Amino acid sequence: MAKDNLSDLLAQKAALEKQIASVQREQRGEAVNQVKALMAEYGLTLADIGSKPAAAPKKAASKVAAKYRNPATGDTWSGRGLKPKWLTAALSGGASLADFAL
Repeated sequence: MAKDNLSDLLAQKAALEKQIASVQREQRGEAVNQVKALMAEYGLTLADIGSKPAAAPKKAASKVAAKYRNPATGDTWSGRGLKPKWLTAALSGGASLADFAL
């Protein structure tokens, strides 16, 4: 078996890619024509076919008012999610949650 060199292989690859693109264009055109024929046969419009309904826009996360404030730094916490480190440290040091309530 003769050893192909790189330039020959690259030329073959380019020729195959060109052939593939040509066949894809041809088949796509045939598919479009079939769809158009079916639409005409059944009197369908693009609105009849419709695509999936667009997803409702996501709501932006709303800010929740702060319920607790660190008087030393001004950091706040809404009471949702994990307790911040400053609050956890203060609570473990003997403070109560009410000490930081707004």
